[in-house]
Amino acid sequence: MSKSVLNSYIDKMTGHTKNPQVVDVSEIFWSWVGAFWGISAVALLHYKVFKGMDMMMLIGSFGASAVLIYAAIKSPLAQPRNLLGGHILSGLVGVAAYNIFGGHLWLAAPMAVATAIAVMLATKTLHPPGGATALIAVIGGADVHAQGFLYALIPAGSGAIIMLLVALIVNNIPKTRRYPEFWF
Repeated sequence: MSKSVLNSYIDKMTGHTKNPQVVDVSEIFWSWVGAFWGISAVALLHYKVFKGMDMMMLIGSFGASAVLIYAAIKSPLAQPRNLLGGHILSGLVGVAAYNIFGGHLWLAAPMAVATAIAVMLATKTLHPPGGATALIAVIGGADVHAQGFLYALIPAGSGAIIMLLVALIVNNIPKTRRYPEFWF
């Protein structure tokens, strides 16, 4: 690689904007309230309906979804279409990758995540936690694998719907917040 190409490449990684301004205390409060109640609602459903199973309703990718739909509510990645489509489509992709390549998790895992990203981009449903939803379908325990394609609906789709309902309520309580920016 020539020195000018290397310098150009390094220049791209130096950053060219400043860190965003400080977030208002009200925004912090409402983001906390939304995340608390959204995750609580999903966890409560798990303990009341799926008690004794391996946390079937509460998957790790919901933590990242909470950041988007309660704290970054104006982001295109946080909108209902992206939240629901991202989790459901990625869940389907993850299960398919496990079914096809499950004997080789080293191949199934990257295939699930990369394909989920491609599918979300192609369907305009990009939601970064969807990558984790696809990965969980591959590396999850026996309870996850036993669900097969139902995993895309329970927990991925239904948990996302519950969190969306909480987001619709909490994000529209203060006059300074409005959610969603768009549905479709």
